[in-house]
Amino acid sequence: MEELIKKRQKKVKSVLISQPEPENRTPYHSLAEKHKLKLHYRSFVQVDELTTMEFRDQRISLLNHDAVIFTSKNSMDHYFGMMKKLRLRIPDHTKYFCVSEAISHYLQNFIVYRKRKVFIGERVFSSLLPLMQKHKECKFLLPCSDLLKKKINKSLEESGLEYTKAVMYKVVASDLSDLSDVKYDLLVFFSPTGITSLFENFPDFVQNETRIAAFGPTTIQAVKDSNLFADIQVPNKKFPSMSMALDAYITQANKRKRVKK
Repeated sequence: MEELIKKRQKKVKSVLISQPEPENRTPYHSLAEKHKLKLHYRSFVQVDELTTMEFRDQRISLLNHDAVIFTSKNSMDHYFGMMKKLRLRIPDHTKYFCVSEAISHYLQNFIVYRKRKVFIGERVFSSLLPLMQKHKECKFLLPCSDLLKKKINKSLEESGLEYTKAVMYKVVASDLSDLSDVKYDLLVFFSPTGITSLFENFPDFVQNETRIAAFGPTTIQAVKDSNLFADIQVPNKKFPSMSMALDAYITQANKRKRVKK
């Protein structure tokens, strides 16, 4: 595999990050300046909220749960949004289980934050389960998208906890038709849905010399399942972040061959 990666290494002048452009400066901006890259951001997926009618079709009583699990800011936005649309008052005794500290801080946008009601994991879903096990008496609600990770569903099923999966929003492919005539040396993906969107927009996409960077095992697998080649695969022991891996790859790929005198 390393031989193929080296064989495919060619100069990188343009990079497309399949995410919305961040408001603040990121390591990718520094990367673009360092290597004089044409760097563009573009979200390959968009989030569509469910209508109240679509939600009611699931026959879920939101008030019949005394604990809510949040795995993302999106799930939080749509949970509280649906409560508002249904004109439901959130009970004061509700407990909140957040997969990370960043998500728990976001909770302050919606409720009066009380530490005794908020339980925080360590950025991975499995770290939440021991905390939830201490509250076995609770009926848990998991607000999520229609593309909930199988691993999360399986973990909850095996936990023995009483929970309800509540689809609150849909993740769909963005319209990328304006990119049909634009070519990039390197495409960067962070989720399997990004790969799905690529082929929904460009069913005849052929990789050829386009390099692909993929973050996370499910994204890497999605690349392989689509008969594409992931030139950059992260995280790994050497490069825990995508920006670090890109920097190393581009530095190597853009090295000028020294002409022997």
